[in-house]
Amino acid sequence: MFMLRNLFGKVWSDPQASELAQIQNGALYLVRQDQIRSSRECIYLAAMASIRRTSQDFHYELAISRVFDRGEVLDEDEDDDSERSFLIDEQLEFRQSTYEGQPSFVWRDSAGDTFEFVANGANKATVDFFEVNYLKAAFERKHHRTSENVSDSELEALRYTPGRQIEPVSQTRTIKEKSANEELVTSFQKFTSPTAPSPSRPIRPTNTAVLDRGEVLSEEPAVLYLWSLQEGKFLGEGVVNAQLVETDDFTFWVLAKESGAKGGYHTVLAHRVSAEINGRWSKVHLSFTWNNHTSLGMETWCLKFDEAGAYQRFQDRMNICVWETLNEMRWGRIKEEEQAYAVSSWQDEDIEMEDAEVEDELEQERVKQEDEEDEEDVDEVMTAYDEDESEDEERAAMKSTKGISNSHLAVGHTVDRSFVVRGSKIGVFKHTDDDKIKYASTINKIATPKGEVFTPKKVMLHDRDHTMLLMNENNPNSLFRMDLERGKVVEEWKVDEDRSLVEIAPDSKFAQLTGQQTFVGTSHNALFRIDPRQSGSKIVDSQTKQYATKNEFSTVTTTQNGRVAVGSNKGELRLFDVIGKNAKTALPAIGDAIIGLDTTKDGRWVVATTKTYLMVVDTLIGAGRFSGHLGFDRNFPADAKPIPRRLQLRPEHVAYMGSEVSFTPARFNTGPDQDEKTIVTSSGPFVIAWDFKKVQQGRLDKYEIKQYADKVIEDQFKFGNDKNIVVALSNDVLSIDKKSLQRPTRASLSTPTKLLRTKSDIVNSPY
Repeated sequence: MFMLRNLFGKVWSDPQASELAQIQNGALYLVRQDQIRSSRECIYLAAMASIRRTSQDFHYELAISRVFDRGEVLDEDEDDDSERSFLIDEQLEFRQSTYEGQPSFVWRDSAGDTFEFVANGANKATVDFFEVNYLKAAFERKHHRTSENVSDSELEALRYTPGRQIEPVSQTRTIKEKSANEELVTSFQKFTSPTAPSPSRPIRPTNTAVLDRGEVLSEEPAVLYLWSLQEGKFLGEGVVNAQLVETDDFTFWVLAKESGAKGGYHTVLAHRVSAEINGRWSKVHLSFTWNNHTSLGMETWCLKFDEAGAYQRFQDRMNICVWETLNEMRWGRIKEEEQAYAVSSWQDEDIEMEDAEVEDELEQERVKQEDEEDEEDVDEVMTAYDEDESEDEERAAMKSTKGISNSHLAVGHTVDRSFVVRGSKIGVFKHTDDDKIKYASTINKIATPKGEVFTPKKVMLHDRDHTMLLMNENNPNSLFRMDLERGKVVEEWKVDEDRSLVEIAPDSKFAQLTGQQTFVGTSHNALFRIDPRQSGSKIVDSQTKQYATKNEFSTVTTTQNGRVAVGSNKGELRLFDVIGKNAKTALPAIGDAIIGLDTTKDGRWVVATTKTYLMVVDTLIGAGRFSGHLGFDRNFPADAKPIPRRLQLRPEHVAYMGSEVSFTPARFNTGPDQDEKTIVTSSGPFVIAWDFKKVQQGRLDKYEIKQYADKVIEDQFKFGNDKNIVVALSNDVLSIDKKSLQRPTRASLSTPTKLLRTKSDIVNSPY
């Protein structure tokens, strides 16, 4: 039988393959054999069995899914009991059997119930192949290592034998595993080149106000490291006792305590747990790295655990502390499937640990060459800028305006124009043939038709870029339509007396290329379509989904075919196929407020922006009866939610940046004839871009960055272009080539004089 174990080896070794083995025709029974007469209860008369991956490495599940007849669907009000799943483990006592001449599999769940899947019509090769894959999954669960080269005897040892004592998986850590972990410790130390603490370099106490008060939730031995900005590596601070302590309801601290010379411990580090610490976990190095902002700047600290169990226990508890801090709710109050989704969003992000010194030297040389190459271009642009400015008294007057900065950016779809809001004015910039951006004109004094001047809270181009829609914070029940050809607000649309607008979006991703009049809007607890041609309320009643509870909707976006994604301040994500009905998919709250959403044009991928990270979600359903559909059109199985991919900046890079992470809404490059290749966002004075293809491959740490002398307000690709990024700074407007972004290193993240020249690549900054 074991000769089959290498069949479809590519599927097993492919991390993108969710299902590893499947029997498509069968029936599931609950078997009760502890009565006078055995009885069988049919759970699913028509079912299929699958072995598939979970969100955790080396963990797999046996899933039995109900097969529906053609045309049969689950009623929306009916409880969805269309699938049973079981974590694969030796203790299931999984084995082959037969029932009425048909091959079957029998197992016992954690509650002691016995199940049998009868594989109707399956041949022996199919049944054996399924069992071998089960044994391989059980092997990885037990030994926490790949089964790619597992021997026949190792698999045979996992086969169920009546009466054999089975140890719980937590007690089966092998000698090989221990050796592997020791090798990882050595690898980490080689990378960090840690310097042992000495009298000349004492451990530095940090905020020791939190000492022994509060409840200790987790306590593990670890080595403490501090990132050296000067040396570009982690330096060893000493062996400590790492603790997580709760001092008040939803107030948690990470402590590091050093053993004293006379016994006991004294606190050398105490940092408040929050999303702003930008924590990252590495299973390869058994480490936790985070940022701490002080009056002297940003620090990066690291705890390195010497044992996988200690690392896992501390990680589990820390993640729950962060979740409870954000939600102000106890972890145990949410459903298991919601917990599973949150846990999947905390996946480890192992990264390549490159030598910082070598990397910096190469990058410094690259920066030097690029600066020399850019010198001529900068001089040319500055000359043109000065000539234009001498002829433009209005722009010079605006430049001297104090206390007002740019606030919003809108990039044209049908015209080569970008629009930047600055107080109650809008600067209009044209895109030149040489991929630069040049001042065109200013729209002065944005005011309602009644003459009330205001600063727009939100702007959106509409109707082939002839119109701009403006939201007014002082009048949240209305929208204002500006005629861009006249540069004047010409209409006020009273959207609804009872609903305050939170966000608007085009009817579909490329609706702005057409004369489409309707568009999408949200209030805090409703999603609706807006038709400005209606008299009275502009909300289309038949295309409104009103929620009774306050969902705190915060942002909305649409796909090419008009599917809708809505994010909330709670971190929930809802996917709708049409407006007016329940969401097809509702992903649980992660705690962090979603401040921006974008999708690929086909809706396959969604990027949600929070303050400290981006969350990329694959909406393709990979299991269950709706496998192959998108989450916009069908609901994910309760126990097979998508695994969010979290894009974060490395803490040591943040230390060089010198301030906390605060992302602006991230966007894909977009266009009807373009594939999405890049995700672009910003934080502080940095423009940051991820290679989307690498993100899809699970390489989440590959981003590039460019620093400016001013804060980036908003950035997005020029429409239909995956090369040029339009960047609105507080007082400047730029058009930059994506190639000018660099890998983040000490050289590219520092603040050399050349990077502080605000006129580099700009034209007519404050109009």
